[in-house]
Amino acid sequence: MTAAEALRLGLEAGPSDETREAACGHPWAALYYARSVDRGPSDATRSAACRDPWAATYYARDVDHGPRDDTRAAACRGHWPALAYAHSVDRCPRDDTRAAACRNPYAARDYARDVDHGPRDDTRAAACMDPWAALVYARSVDRGPSDATRSAAARDPEAARAYAREVEARAK
Repeated sequence: MTAAEALRLGLEAGPSDETREAACGHPWAALYYARSVDRGPSDATRSAACRDPWAATYYARDVDHGPRDDTRAAACRGHWPALAYAHSVDRCPRDDTRAAACRNPYAARDYARDVDHGPRDDTRAAACMDPWAALVYARSVDRGPSDATRSAAARDPEAARAYAREVEARAK
């Protein structure tokens, strides 16, 4: 039985160990099974959902209705899922989700803006890995120029011009 067949059968006939086991063959099917058939968490569906960072994030939010160490660890395998987990499940900043988000300059910028609600040296340094992310960090998180974002934006001529126009000029 495929995961899709198990999900369909579970929706029609109700939960069973056989359909749950088959649904757990795919992380997203396990998430949908827990949400729509079991209508609650189980160790089997959670474990299966944790094989995909996004499925783990949605499992924690929609099925567990709160954070757990195993779903957070799974979400932290991706930078965007870690940001989503911190924002919609933890609803507060944590070092592990921030470190995962800081592997991508744009996710780091969004983490600082949406989760930390302010600038931090580690998120700024991560955003400065990309000139355009540094520009947007200065504009939306720092809300003004800083030496780090200015030098990062200067690595790209267009970003440097935009920085001067959008950050430096508004700071005066």
